[in-house]
Amino acid sequence: ALAVTLGLCLQLEALGLEPRIKWPNDLLLEGRKLAGVLPRLRWRGSTPLGCRVGVGLNGVNRVPSGAISLAEALQPACHRRRGGHHHPKARPDQLAALVLRALEWAVAASGQAELVRRQAEQRLWRPDCYWHEGEAWQVQGLALDGALRLCCGERLVEVARSINLGKA
Repeated sequence: ALAVTLGLCLQLEALGLEPRIKWPNDLLLEGRKLAGVLPRLRWRGSTPLGCRVGVGLNGVNRVPSGAISLAEALQPACHRRRGGHHHPKARPDQLAALVLRALEWAVAASGQAELVRRQAEQRLWRPDCYWHEGEAWQVQGLALDGALRLCCGERLVEVARSINLGKA
């Protein structure tokens, strides 16, 4: 999931945008939600059979409060005010190609955990505080397995991503 999210970041950066990874599975742009990634693993005993990854990317759709579409993000401010046409890179066929390139990157990088961790950590959204078990913690970064590393005073914890393992 982290590699897919990072792959999306890289594709969006190629369009001139600066997305941030909101751990564990969202992409923010200008502080607003642009995309979400939802992995599902299938197992037989302790052997993984496969992985499905759902990617929700706001393209030209209307978005709820607190979200942003790629069409809006790519439009110059003057066009936003006048209600100009959608940017060509926000068209559904272009979005599909962008997501496929992100998935291709994630597959190629899947065996390079340190590369994924390091690059994802550089793009990690770091709020002033992260609430964990009723306390305010500071985001320190990411562990090699993608867990979020937090500190509160001298205490350090790693919060693992909770996913549906779909064990069969």
